[in-house]
Amino acid sequence: MLGTGEEGVLLREKGLDVPLPDGRLAYFNYYWLKDNEPASFDPETRERVNDIFALAEEPKAQSAAIAGDHLEIQWQGTEHRSAIPMAQLVQYAQAQQRPDPANLPRKSWFADHYANMARFDYGSVASDADARKNWAGAMLTDGVSLITGMPNTDEGLTDLAGLLGYVRPSYFGHTFEVKTHIKPTNLAFTSKALPLHTDLPSEEFAPGIQYLHCRANSVEGGDSIFVDGLAVAEDFRTAYPDDFKLLVETDIPYYCEHDTFDMRARQHVIELDDYGNISGVTISQHHEDIFDLPQEALDAYYPAFCRFGRMMRDEKYVMRFRLNAGECIVFDNHRIVHGRVAYSATSGERHLRGCYTDRGELRSTYRILSGEGRFK
Repeated sequence: MLGTGEEGVLLREKGLDVPLPDGRLAYFNYYWLKDNEPASFDPETRERVNDIFALAEEPKAQSAAIAGDHLEIQWQGTEHRSAIPMAQLVQYAQAQQRPDPANLPRKSWFADHYANMARFDYGSVASDADARKNWAGAMLTDGVSLITGMPNTDEGLTDLAGLLGYVRPSYFGHTFEVKTHIKPTNLAFTSKALPLHTDLPSEEFAPGIQYLHCRANSVEGGDSIFVDGLAVAEDFRTAYPDDFKLLVETDIPYYCEHDTFDMRARQHVIELDDYGNISGVTISQHHEDIFDLPQEALDAYYPAFCRFGRMMRDEKYVMRFRLNAGECIVFDNHRIVHGRVAYSATSGERHLRGCYTDRGELRSTYRILSGEGRFK
């Protein structure tokens, strides 16, 4: 079927050619038009209510015309008439993803970042939406921030985390205590050095955002070491493109096993986002399972893996600092690699309280605080 509607709209067998306000002629499928008109979405729940599966026949336009800032369609075999904003057609004319205010450009940082790290007062982010938006934005761009003025309570940590998402449990529970344990189930629960790592790669979906609230730190040693995995991976991609490809495409096994849990998952060391940009890393030597790749594949994989690990330890990247009582370090667990130097357990007290939220909720919070969305 070919036909010409009003205002230059051309009716085709499967869709319409529509002249756009910017002068382009764009094609739109009838199913898409029927499925995405404003009437397809409930104004209260904001969910789609149109049931495209219930159509007995393929939708076809009887007529179509541009009326002001809308495309109006009269459908064959029904009295239903659709009115679709031209702005919506312009947005989807080239099959591009919907603009996302939370898709902020990530900014790499290096060893000297501590002095410039984004810092926010607990009271400000708890009470002021603009401060909370700036904090969420810093987490999206830098992947790390420091919250000062934390209350010395158990609830302080979870109340803070609740500003960016919901606390998600791990196999350590909703929260965990980083201090010397009598029967430790993790290196973090000892006074030994903790090598650079990301947390819980043995979970199928490793936690997204990590919070470490320092309740006490009077020991000798125990300084924190943090590395921006994005910065390392970007330099690694330039220096060793073939190795980079291996670490992006090959998944390796991780585990964490004790009397009450046996966690296993596979992860890629270097992670890419939907646009092909480096979004971070997942790495932890003390949680690596025995590599089960073909031995011939390991001829190339192990050298690449070790080159990346050595680069990650280069002093160019390693930020060193002491976390003080009343501070909470917040960081992207899929980007920021962290650890700590050993400390003397008898020289004082060191107590950090930790928990996790998800990265998707961080982005959601930023979108809401930005005031942008389909239904705004």
